[in-house]
Amino acid sequence: MTDGTTILDVRLNARLPSVQRGDRYEDPLAYWIEGAFPGSRVTGGGTLRSPDGEPLSCAVRAEVVGDAAAIEDAVADFLDGLGAPLGSSLTLGDRVAREFGVQSGFAVYLDGDGLAPEVYAANDVNEFIDELHARTAAHGVLQAFWEGPSTTALYLYGPDADELHDSMTALLESHPLAVNSRLERIA
Repeated sequence: MTDGTTILDVRLNARLPSVQRGDRYEDPLAYWIEGAFPGSRVTGGGTLRSPDGEPLSCAVRAEVVGDAAAIEDAVADFLDGLGAPLGSSLTLGDRVAREFGVQSGFAVYLDGDGLAPEVYAANDVNEFIDELHARTAAHGVLQAFWEGPSTTALYLYGPDADELHDSMTALLESHPLAVNSRLERIA
């Protein structure tokens, strides 16, 4: 770090593995921040995971040059424009953390080993995901998934929690692969 730079730590309340984190937030922020605040650069990122490997949140770190208040406002606005989830935050140097975010989020947890074998044999999880896409397309987007030891999690984000929730309820109540599923608000 050189004189005049400050460390920017961004915590995104997004359950994204490394590649999706980079594509959705880290890489766009890196390109943008270099132009918006000359001398600034993203220095790294990571995904916090649970003990069994499920993504829980993401982080991006940068060295930034410029007025702290202007950087805070601009970075929060930029990441909100990318659809940052509610409950995200950024810290610039020793300043108080600032919350931001505009998207609500849900995790759909599918039972990966507790259903009857014939349910798995007769139903394709990719077709379930396609149907979930179709039902939620007007209200949000599936940003990532995670296959755990006994569950598969699908992470969906959208601007209105109620509309996103309501758009998937009928499918979760009727599809054979959604038996024993769990829907959790994550942002």
